[in-house]
Amino acid sequence: MSPHEQCPHKGHRVVIDPAFKADAPARYARLREHGPIHPAEFHLGLKGWVIVGYDLAREALTHPALLKDATPAAAALADAGYVLHKPSVGLGAQMLEADPPEHTRLRRLAAAAFTPRRTTDLAPRIEQIAHDLIDALPVSGETDLVETFNTPLPAQVIAELLGIPHEHHRDFSLWSGQALQVASAEHRTALTSLHGLLADLVADKRRRPQDDLLSALVALRDHDDGRLSEEELVGTAMMLVVAGHESTVHLLGNAVLALLRRPEQLRLLRERPGLMPGAVEEFLRHDTSVERSTSRYAARDITLGGVPIPRGSMVVVALGSAGHDAPQADGDLPDDLDVTRPGARHLAFGHGIHHCLGAPLARLEATIALRTLLSRVPELELAVPPDQLDWIGSGIIRGVLRLPVRYRVASA
Repeated sequence: MSPHEQCPHKGHRVVIDPAFKADAPARYARLREHGPIHPAEFHLGLKGWVIVGYDLAREALTHPALLKDATPAAAALADAGYVLHKPSVGLGAQMLEADPPEHTRLRRLAAAAFTPRRTTDLAPRIEQIAHDLIDALPVSGETDLVETFNTPLPAQVIAELLGIPHEHHRDFSLWSGQALQVASAEHRTALTSLHGLLADLVADKRRRPQDDLLSALVALRDHDDGRLSEEELVGTAMMLVVAGHESTVHLLGNAVLALLRRPEQLRLLRERPGLMPGAVEEFLRHDTSVERSTSRYAARDITLGGVPIPRGSMVVVALGSAGHDAPQADGDLPDDLDVTRPGARHLAFGHGIHHCLGAPLARLEATIALRTLLSRVPELELAVPPDQLDWIGSGIIRGVLRLPVRYRVASA
């Protein structure tokens, strides 16, 4: 074990850098052996605490003194050398970074437009998109599955859900993918471009409303006493795009990679496709695409897992690690993948008031996409050794940048 991975009371700090992220499951497993919470250093040298244990993660995600808004902790952060400022362009004013009562208002309004029926009605379209992407492949050969299947499927689904015109789909997919890559040169440009596109579309939907989610959000803004400001409207759309696209891209990628590395699990799903909804829960538990929560800040001195957390401290929950520490229905504390596991317990979609609003859509997309891929592509294998895959090096998303595979599509 490296010095950075020892337990917190010895004063060593976990450095969550590209090397850590590439080997995250093993690194988090070693951390859990030494306790549920550790001091950590994140992107740009930001320091705080990372929670790796399931029970403490649930406590932290609902702790009343751990806020998304850092303002109550500003004085303590300033004393530690951090200067708070509002970025010129980000995800905008939206519920992901809000606390009650603003969070309650924003989530209620978004939920009124993002209804369960709107999600379930997408099922036939998701299946058609999956078939179309497979039909576009040559009958056999090699392909990067991230580029040809995992990325375009959720991008097209969220674009059609929001009502983004087809001519903008390519740029939309590119920008939404770059928006969460915080260490990349394209990050800020992508956020700016995506914000501009959605702001323009909001104006267009106001003039010509259609049967889509963005028009429904505009109607809430315009007809409900202005309870959704213009910036909140665009910010909510940004949040749905970024959270709903990139996380699903890598949920698919991590699931396929896990299956390709475990042929017996792949064979089970091919033979018993009815297992797929439960298998998706296991994929979410085993190697979730949202590796860590967004930051929370201690509004006062608190104690977590027996560790004093001073006011102003940043706290992050390792959602992926918590899944490997979660007690399961059969009493097992699982490490490896089991697609037959009943009711896999995890925190992939968070917990408490910030539980992911789009979780039903992510589950639906993954179930349909993976079932279609496995039925239509009977021969599928990695085209490179697993240790040659490149992983996303920064941010909260976990996934491979490319997934080269050899494949054969079944004849019609």
